Amino acid sequence: MNTYFTTTDTPAGPFTMIVDPDEAVLASGWTTDVRGLMALAKLTEHPEHRGQLGVPSKALQSYVDGDFTAIDDVPVRQRSGEFLNHAWEVLRTVPAGAPVTYSEFAARSGRPAAVRAAAMACGRNAAALFVPCHRVLRLDGTLGGFRWGLPVKRWLLDHEDCP
Repeated sequence: MNTYFTTTDTPAGPFTMIVDPDEAVLASGWTTDVRGLMALAKLTEHPEHRGQLGVPSKALQSYVDGDFTAIDDVPVRQRSGEFLNHAWEVLRTVPAGAPVTYSEFAARSGRPAAVRAAAMACGRNAAALFVPCHRVLRLDGTLGGFRWGLPVKRWLLDHEDCP
């Protein structure tokens, strides 16, 4: 399968995404490490560089410009088990400006007692921003973890006017 990548400067740092020919996001995050993203998404063939990636690139720019819903309809293709796939779909329904706790995320995912599994879904998310795991916080409102660093998570939440 042909895949493509680009890296775009954002106020939170360089953002790299890998997409398939249908412009579905396979992996993305605040990094310039394409191989690291490939490993995260379990891709074996190195993607071809492109300056722009169509809809995902436009959505990223719109998000940075303040249209937080621009990322909502960008297709994402992540593959895992039933729970993780469902949890990632649930994450896509958490609106900007209204973060949830890991406990709330677990309940929304249909497993209220599975708080650690909900946290694992965030940790294994290969399509950061488009699957907005940054919108999940600890029960006490603190940031918790974020693969791309807590300063990036804080910038995203501040950008979305989150408390």
